[in-house]
Amino acid sequence: MAENPFGQVLVALVTPFTADGEVDWPGVERHIDSVITAGADGIVVSGTTGETSTLTDPEKLRLVEVARDVAAGRARIIQGGGSNETAHAIELYKKSAHAADGVMIVTPYYNKPTQAGLLTHFRMVADATDLPVILYDIPGRTGVPIRYETIIRAAKHPNILAIKDAKGDFSEVSRVLNQTDLLYFSGDDANVLPHLAIGASGLIGVTANVAAAPYRTIVDAVNAGDLATATAQHRLLEPLVRAIMTHVPGTVAAKYVLHGLGRIGSPRVRLPLVGPEEAEAAVIEDELALVHGVAGADFRNFRPDRNAAAGGALPKVAGTTR
Repeated sequence: MAENPFGQVLVALVTPFTADGEVDWPGVERHIDSVITAGADGIVVSGTTGETSTLTDPEKLRLVEVARDVAAGRARIIQGGGSNETAHAIELYKKSAHAADGVMIVTPYYNKPTQAGLLTHFRMVADATDLPVILYDIPGRTGVPIRYETIIRAAKHPNILAIKDAKGDFSEVSRVLNQTDLLYFSGDDANVLPHLAIGASGLIGVTANVAAAPYRTIVDAVNAGDLATATAQHRLLEPLVRAIMTHVPGTVAAKYVLHGLGRIGSPRVRLPLVGPEEAEAAVIEDELALVHGVAGADFRNFRPDRNAAAGGALPKVAGTTR
């Protein structure tokens, strides 16, 4: 298997905002330090969970620089996001190269390109950077899957070393692992252990914003061949994963929970995302009541604030759309 330049426990980082929707830079620093201290060895900034579609390019570039400075060598820093415009993606990753350890290229969304278009996009972006590349396959959001044949062809590019899988097709994961040297990262929090069990290298997780330590335990246990320990942690995490990933977008739930735990200053998200409605918040809180024994996720002093989370923010400067 190829050497892993990305880490194994990667957090798909939320971007903490102030109540008016601007980036809370001190909050970003605290949160990055917190997840690294808890066991993360990789940070993906400005990805889906980081609300990439409503971040400006200057914010994305500053995020990767802040992450590099806070990590200080303790974790690898991956610039997420990308674009559905190839030229824009190339520009973003070139400008990130001085601070990032790798880049994650999402499948171009909305355009619905053919597989030939996807392959051309990935190759051109990978050509434009010397950093190692993770492809991000999430058809539920982009509308287009990266098909097996396209993955096989993309894997021949010397900079494309990994793929984040959010399709949940385990037979395809095994097929790709058998036919390429790509590193596989689980992009589905509920399936981290099953992915690792069939050969994945690690995870890029949303729930790890709240509890990175159990994922560190799972990965270390799988590395050591200790399935019993990994399974026990997987079971403890199940209600937390369900609370974060089921009822509202993961970003929304993760911020709601982190704020209720006192770990970020505001649960605010940027429009068109909005905080959980009353019924959604109630279900999330019911799920959290079932969480016990999860390292770093003590809900005995959980103080959710539905009013603070309500609605969404309009930032002063629009995001990435040209």
